[in-house]
Amino acid sequence: MDTEAVRSFVRAAEFGQLQHAADELGVTQQAVSKRIATLERELDVRLFTRTARGVELTLDGQAFLPHARNIITGVDRAITAIRPGSRALRIDVLGLRSAQAVVLHDYWRAHPETDLDVVTLRVNDPRVAVAAVQAGDIDASFRSVTDPATLPRDVQMIHAFDSQLELLVGPRHPLASARTLTPSQLRQHRIWVPGIAPRSEWAEFYDQLATDFDLRIDAAGPNFGNEVLLDMLADSADVATLVGSRDRYIWPTNHDLRRIPIVNPMLAYPLSLIFPRANPHPGLRAIINHFGSLAPLPETAWLPSWATTRRRSDGNIEYTRR
Repeated sequence: MDTEAVRSFVRAAEFGQLQHAADELGVTQQAVSKRIATLERELDVRLFTRTARGVELTLDGQAFLPHARNIITGVDRAITAIRPGSRALRIDVLGLRSAQAVVLHDYWRAHPETDLDVVTLRVNDPRVAVAAVQAGDIDASFRSVTDPATLPRDVQMIHAFDSQLELLVGPRHPLASARTLTPSQLRQHRIWVPGIAPRSEWAEFYDQLATDFDLRIDAAGPNFGNEVLLDMLADSADVATLVGSRDRYIWPTNHDLRRIPIVNPMLAYPLSLIFPRANPHPGLRAIINHFGSLAPLPETAWLPSWATTRRRSDGNIEYTRR
């Protein structure tokens, strides 16, 4: 099937005028008419009827239109996949206040000429993000597949950077006056992390963290968002949560919340970047290089077992198991 004929049909249906469709496509009205006639012969149906005002879809044309749009969308995505430099670099982050978004914003402020589109897929299963990368819906995603052996051959995952964890508490919490805390000091305290979704990378992260340090991490109850969480911390004398040192949280001054670094060992959340193995967006390399300018973790930092890293001789960072 001639995809340009399908495109001409879609444009004619949208405009109701062959001439307007021709103007949009940069061809003559006669060319559009011939393309549609060829398509009608191939499908053995009439797609339009002529009217004094232009053209109107027949019942067959109405039935064919949504499928024709899908065909054109698929063709456009395929072309975009092999010409990624012609559009903005589209990167998925877990949230617009997350460390990933903060690092991307820092990069963009230093390089405002970068055509960058930061999006949030709002999915918990990293395999969905992998599928979006494969489909060309996004150019890269800050997600981690905790078993890299399950990654499809046409995508790759590299280590991006690590986010140091801090304890966030209200002023009445017994640990509120501490300047730093060790993991052992967190034992027996309720650490509330709502929204830990099954099959998510952070579910596995918190499972390992709780097991390794005997912590009481509670995911009970619905997740009503950051604002409600911050309000509860401000009013509570026994609830705390964990946040990343680069995560951006804003609360009213009278909340008097405290972010307390965790040390000896430092606890860190590893962040990965998933992108196509072939033909990645040209703008991605500079951002990957930017990760190298971020402060590294100390040797004593704790990471989950699936996130120990090593740097290859070519400068890329990949995951290995410890």
